[in-house]
Amino acid sequence: MKKCFTLFFFTLLWTQYGFSQSELSVPKIMKDPAWMGTFPSNIRWDEKGETIYFNYNKEKDPADSLYKISLKNTDQISKVGTSERHNLIPSSSVINKDRTKKIYVSDQRLMSLDVKTQQSSEVLHWNSSISNPQFLGKGNLVAFESENNIYLYHLDEGNLRKLTNIKSGDEPKKKESELSEKESWLKKDNLDLLAVIREREEKKEDSESYRKAVAKKEPYTFFTGKRGVTNMSISPDTAYVTFALVSRDTDTKRTNVPDYTDASSYTVNLPSRPKVGEEPVKIELAIYDLKRDTVYMADLNGLQGIEDLPDYVTDYPDREWKKEARKVIPSKVYFSDNSQYAVLSIRSQDNKDRWIASLNMANGEINTLDRQRDEAWIAGPGLGYSMGGGTFGWLPDNRHIYFQSEESGYSHLYLIDVTNGTKKALTEGNYEVFDPFISLDSKSWYFTSSEVHPGERHFYRMPLMGGRKEKLTTMEGNNNVALSPDEKHLAILFSDSNNPWELYLQPINKQQTTQLTSGQTEEFKAYNWRKPELIRFEAQDGAMVPARLYVPAEDKRNGAAVIFVHGAGYLQNVHKWWSSYFREYMFHNLLTDLGYTVLDIDYRGSAGYGRDWRTGIYRHMGGKDLSDQVDGVRHLVSNYNVNPDKIGIYGGSYGGFITLMALFNEPGTFKAGAALRSVTDWAHYNHPYTSNILNEPYNDPIAYRRSSPIYFAEGLEGNLLIAHGMVDVNVHFQDVVRLAQRLIELEKDNWEMALYPVEDHGFVEPSSWTDEYKRILKLFNETLLK
Repeated sequence: MKKCFTLFFFTLLWTQYGFSQSELSVPKIMKDPAWMGTFPSNIRWDEKGETIYFNYNKEKDPADSLYKISLKNTDQISKVGTSERHNLIPSSSVINKDRTKKIYVSDQRLMSLDVKTQQSSEVLHWNSSISNPQFLGKGNLVAFESENNIYLYHLDEGNLRKLTNIKSGDEPKKKESELSEKESWLKKDNLDLLAVIREREEKKEDSESYRKAVAKKEPYTFFTGKRGVTNMSISPDTAYVTFALVSRDTDTKRTNVPDYTDASSYTVNLPSRPKVGEEPVKIELAIYDLKRDTVYMADLNGLQGIEDLPDYVTDYPDREWKKEARKVIPSKVYFSDNSQYAVLSIRSQDNKDRWIASLNMANGEINTLDRQRDEAWIAGPGLGYSMGGGTFGWLPDNRHIYFQSEESGYSHLYLIDVTNGTKKALTEGNYEVFDPFISLDSKSWYFTSSEVHPGERHFYRMPLMGGRKEKLTTMEGNNNVALSPDEKHLAILFSDSNNPWELYLQPINKQQTTQLTSGQTEEFKAYNWRKPELIRFEAQDGAMVPARLYVPAEDKRNGAAVIFVHGAGYLQNVHKWWSSYFREYMFHNLLTDLGYTVLDIDYRGSAGYGRDWRTGIYRHMGGKDLSDQVDGVRHLVSNYNVNPDKIGIYGGSYGGFITLMALFNEPGTFKAGAALRSVTDWAHYNHPYTSNILNEPYNDPIAYRRSSPIYFAEGLEGNLLIAHGMVDVNVHFQDVVRLAQRLIELEKDNWEMALYPVEDHGFVEPSSWTDEYKRILKLFNETLLK
């Protein structure tokens, strides 16, 4: 009887809506991803370059375990035992100049590795945590951090010295020795009257003076007060230590996220973030002069353009804008090997400037070597974020520093000669460079780039001072390379559009790859997954917009289309490798089986296309990023026989935000939409992300008002599904609660809300994924296929 009803139901759908069928189903594609197979991740080499280690789950453990493949027998994948895993040399190990010895930290122990024999030995067993060990001098000295201080260990002599004396808290107050005017008069009068008492007091004062004269000088101590310490760095000659002092406002108000399903059965408030516009931290750069035994602050106010106001202030002519030195975020200090120069990267806290600067250690003065200004915000591959300097360091000549910049519109690799300020671009063109590093012999660069295509990643080698690039990988997709320590082999995590990641091996001088893993299940391989077509369509402003296109077979077309909007804003999804949105990829295959045309757009603001594309949403989220979706619809209607009255849209996070803006501001274009974990009011989101794009709400309310969906809810005409996790500590559940109240007050009745009590921003339970996407499919089937 049940089978007959199911057949009747699908027959009814086919008659009423023109439904096709699919081998796929929402419950199938949204179940535990293990059904697809097991795929490698986090690849690394052993010290000799003979074994590749990676995370895997061949034996179906509760979570990924560590596995290995030996180059001597690449057909065998074996699980790494507990003892071997514990004894692996961490990737954070540091090698000396002649490449004979490494140092690393293991369980509060400073360890040394003989590179030739591969034997490890304990150098020092410490009583607290150790971090950031490094070789100094001729390689016989090791500096390390512990409890916000720098220590120096002599490998040959076996002695240890504490170089800095930094303590948290305030300096203890000295006892008050001064007497009041009344007390002084009484004491003097008493001493004038009583000779014995006067003589005793004089002897006491003489004794105290002598004690002070012969006493050993107390060691200098720097007290941090309520400031935290980070980014410590020591000069190779051990003359200076630099560190950042971070002051945070402990009174900053944060939003609590109630968890109604806590195991205790009580409602528990989960701590979360402040809202955008909270006062940023204050960061100072401190210099510890070890010879003079004192600490002083670097003067960061001398940076070029430090008092410049942003262009958007002209939109507020009635407000008085004060010109003053902006707050900045310094990176750690990088010393040349000969200790002659010190340089660092500095960002303004409004994120509109990034400076490369030299630091005069003797007096703390700053000299600007390079300034990158962006009236939108500084970002891009290799430019770092917050207190990280991104791609940054010294060439072996102690003269040139390297870094990445978007000066040309794309993130490229640059050099600056610190002796004369000359800057040189090592790479150039309409593509981006990722993760550059210098070869063992210091003669070449290795890096990944998108030069072949914005949707491809390949590994390159290039002369150290620039010149002809050599492309070392050939497979079309994403080649995520781990270079062996001897630079003879490439371990490649590779994927293409419809095949998840697998591990490959390639000799560096032969473009011949060997596949080492094959993790897809038979169930996953049984379906003929579509390779989405990568297209570009013209936007109304003439820009060519990249997109992934899924087109149904001619006999299955239903005239409907669905636009998918990826999340994160600054993220790329139109590419030739396996998407992090693999569930959505499978859902799009299901939709296409059912006759829908699906378009997945890298709208303005997406990653992978340079500075202008990234900043196209500055001060107006829901502007060009929304019009790109509308222009995508027009392209489908004009070229793929899509009915303009049968268009749906959906997405999560930023994609949910765009979905709301689409249904509120383009009701004639979109008939239905599903907004998942969506931002509804940008004034309620976090500071680091939102302030870059929209500035701060109290400084630039225009940007927030035109970018927040809650202000446009009266425009809702189509059918809206809102879905949100109730313990979302990223985009708070409060966002959709406020929007729901707004829709109620507007008397809108064509919307519904699905709540997920145990889910954070990224869902983890297959039951939640299944429920959410069954609702999305039902929404499109019932509204677009009538």
